[in-house]
Amino acid sequence: MGIVNVTPDSFSDGGKFLNERAAVKRALELVDEGAEILDIGGESTRPGAKPVGAEEELHRVIPVIEKLARKVRIPLSIDTMKPAVARAALAAGASIVNDVAANRQDPAMWQVVSGFGAGYICMHAQGLPATMQKNPLYQNVVREVGAFFVERLKKLKTFGIAPEQVVFDPGIGFGKTVEHNLQLLANLESFVRLKRPLLLGVSRKSFIEKISGSGLNERLPASLACATLAIESGAQIIRAHDVMATAQAARMVEAVLYGKPRFDLS
Repeated sequence: MGIVNVTPDSFSDGGKFLNERAAVKRALELVDEGAEILDIGGESTRPGAKPVGAEEELHRVIPVIEKLARKVRIPLSIDTMKPAVARAALAAGASIVNDVAANRQDPAMWQVVSGFGAGYICMHAQGLPATMQKNPLYQNVVREVGAFFVERLKKLKTFGIAPEQVVFDPGIGFGKTVEHNLQLLANLESFVRLKRPLLLGVSRKSFIEKISGSGLNERLPASLACATLAIESGAQIIRAHDVMATAQAARMVEAVLYGKPRFDLS
């Protein structure tokens, strides 16, 4: 899954692809590098990020999705917390909602997903981006994230969203300390056992610097280490900024584990 941030303030590439032309160009480059899904977002969810109004978010992402829907054959994912943005994006050609606020109680987003029959990425988070890293607390982070997934799957069914539509994401860095992130990475197999595809989004995240001292532009090796560990644990989707390097690492891990890549990324 290649990341296309149509934002001025995303932690890694904020401002680089804010206009429509730059965002579409970047997305097509990611497809050439091997992306099999494009994840397009118009609101930064980095720790401490300020919320963006729905009108501005729509202005950022809808023209990009409309253009990409005519240019690429791979699925488009809308990375949003807003039902109105999800609805407009699905109408414009997206087929997946990547929901970092899947911990909400308001059913509006699930009604949108159900109405469109869309794919749904159910991500665990503790709190909202503006405050989630202030003091995240768990008794047992692995057990609590797993319980969240089981509970959400049951709730989603009540809104007409079939298990086959759902992907789980443990939400690395979303209301978690470094220790929480490491515990989740060490126990990804426990989520794979829930028999839904597992997505991992670790690319360039700040906890890498806290472990290795690596600056923002020096986190690719650690990102690839996490990706390869995730693939070995059974994860099926890796959300990445550096698609070419990640795809190459995925091919090698799968060749070792299975004798050949599980997916054709050519």
